[in-house]
Amino acid sequence: MATLRAFNGLRPPKEIVKLLASRPYDVLNSEEARVEADGNPYSLLHVIKPEIDLPEGINLYSQEVYDKAKSNFEDFKSKGWLTPDDQKSLYIYGQTMFGKTQYGIVGCASVDDYMNNVIKKHELTRPDKEEDRMKHVRITNANMEPVFFSYPAMEAIDEIVDNIIKNQAAEYDFIADDGVGHHFWVISDPTIIKQIIALFGKLPSTYVADGHHRTAAAALVGNEKKENNPNHTGEEEYNFFLAVHFPDNQLTIIDYNRVVKDLHGLSSADFISKLSKRFDVVDMGTDIYKPNSLHNFSMYLDGHWYSLTAHVGTYNDNDPIGVLDVTILTNEVLEPLLGIDDLRRSKRIDFVGGIRGLGELKTRVDSGEMKVAFALYPVSMSQLIDIADSGKIMPPKTTWFEPKLRSGLVVHTLD
Repeated sequence: MATLRAFNGLRPPKEIVKLLASRPYDVLNSEEARVEADGNPYSLLHVIKPEIDLPEGINLYSQEVYDKAKSNFEDFKSKGWLTPDDQKSLYIYGQTMFGKTQYGIVGCASVDDYMNNVIKKHELTRPDKEEDRMKHVRITNANMEPVFFSYPAMEAIDEIVDNIIKNQAAEYDFIADDGVGHHFWVISDPTIIKQIIALFGKLPSTYVADGHHRTAAAALVGNEKKENNPNHTGEEEYNFFLAVHFPDNQLTIIDYNRVVKDLHGLSSADFISKLSKRFDVVDMGTDIYKPNSLHNFSMYLDGHWYSLTAHVGTYNDNDPIGVLDVTILTNEVLEPLLGIDDLRRSKRIDFVGGIRGLGELKTRVDSGEMKVAFALYPVSMSQLIDIADSGKIMPPKTTWFEPKLRSGLVVHTLD
């Protein structure tokens, strides 16, 4: 059964929260982070991307960078920019984008749940990225950024959350520069906390939606601390890590699309001819065409948009991986026709989050940078959960969640 734990969060004062809360470390590079934090000493980017306070070109994995993360974090605490709550709390985090608001429970997940697969995953992690975040957790002794979890929606939890957001003033309520609204409530009533924790205890599993590397790093560091502590009890803070848990019926996965540099020696006519053996191909003209259902794809080539509908037999409805559109595109187009055998390493393919819109695909092809683009119908939460429950792993670059969690609304320390 799933574990949820209240904790004494470190939080910013209301008057600086909008300045302190930042985008996650992995959605912007060092140069973008330098620009975003320029002139803003409060930005948590100084802690989660501390290279911005060191000379440009520094090795991002040097000890100097991690030391800077620690010193900046200590500085934030000493200046009162991050101060601990007086009592163990849970929190509600609401995000509003495009007129839709989703509400998550902020609390600590369990390292043991991760190790025992109560927390289910759907992506592979890279050891180098894991180690980077592990070093960051070790040196700060904190989970600076929450991970993004989902759970099967439960009406009783929804009712508690709804009652709080309707009857309790939000602790934080602001609109970030990207137009996304962020709303945050503190749950300090011990009775309500116990109710929520008990309800989570009835859940057979929770699911990593976004943040697999941060999740793995937090759990592995917690496990290290357990192994190195001869007096380990299981109640130490290092046994838990920071997560925001959203009900699955509130989340929307956005499409994750592909652009390819060339047709692997084929002419456009030959390529379309070969596609026709696997798909119903319809020229939709010059207006942007968006996929309208599973197994229907959009392709942009030579100034025209095409509808591609996969033939029956190109997918396996009984296989949670085989039925995915990313699998169909890989098995029927990218590998056999375009010669892209390794999506993780090939330099001939790139991936474009659907948040950028299909116009971004057109721009990259029209510029000559890319030759062809493919847009996919988004994966559903039920598909993600089916894959995680089956113990299988999604192909690379399958899901894109928006909005992203802001970092710095609350921090969890491991002592």
